[in-house]
Amino acid sequence: MREKKIIGTKELISIPDLDLYNLDAKIDTGADSNALHCDDIFVDDENIVHFKLLDEVHTAYNGKKMAVPLYAMKKVRSSNGELQHRPSIRVDVEFFGKTYKTVISLTNRSDMKYPMLIGKKFLANKFLVDVSKEYLTKTI
Repeated sequence: MREKKIIGTKELISIPDLDLYNLDAKIDTGADSNALHCDDIFVDDENIVHFKLLDEVHTAYNGKKMAVPLYAMKKVRSSNGELQHRPSIRVDVEFFGKTYKTVISLTNRSDMKYPMLIGKKFLANKFLVDVSKEYLTKTI
């Protein structure tokens, strides 16, 4: 059995495929999947997802327009219990010094504090969450 890395409830994550670095992310063991905060989300006839990033902390990213191939339309139950159909993308992310291929759903998280949410499918068999810690990525 491989050793699991201990992480905190808030960490930094980078998505080089989207040219996004050091995004604040909430680690959510109650969420199944990952989500990225964006707006003006639509899928065109060629299955390209268009969206605008929303991140007030990183002014270079806030309002940045993106176009990425659609991976899938996913049914996701939001934090308020509502079932949503969200476009998702498959990208490389950098987390704790390693690169992982993962799927991220795109949604407007304006009522949430962090632009990125990391769910349990990404965490499974790789990480343990210490709820008394935050931003352990800054120590590596």
